[in-house]
Amino acid sequence: QVRLVESGGGLVQAGGSLKLSCIASGILFRANGMGWYRQTPGKQRELVASIASNFRTTYADSVRGRFTISRDNAKNTVYLTMNSLKPEDTAVYYCWGQNNAWGQGTQVTVSS
Repeated sequence: QVRLVESGGGLVQAGGSLKLSCIASGILFRANGMGWYRQTPGKQRELVASIASNFRTTYADSVRGRFTISRDNAKNTVYLTMNSLKPEDTAVYYCWGQNNAWGQGTQVTVSS
């Protein structure tokens, strides 16, 4: 019933930009905090950014100033705009909802 579907991943050169999208269904989207996590092999899945139902945002120190999380409640969509990408940003990025739902992930690869 609850479904999160990510899109927008791909291959980008260092210093480039990418925008991820996550479309949610099966929830009252506007009432849920949302977030983006990322994971690489051998490392713990980490929170990259979050946005609350009141639009307050948080960011991991590693991405603050480069990434921006936003949401459009009319479209049931949360976005992650990634600028000044670095090779260490390479990971599978997952959409997460406060209802503890997860997307299937989208691969982001940043080449040097």
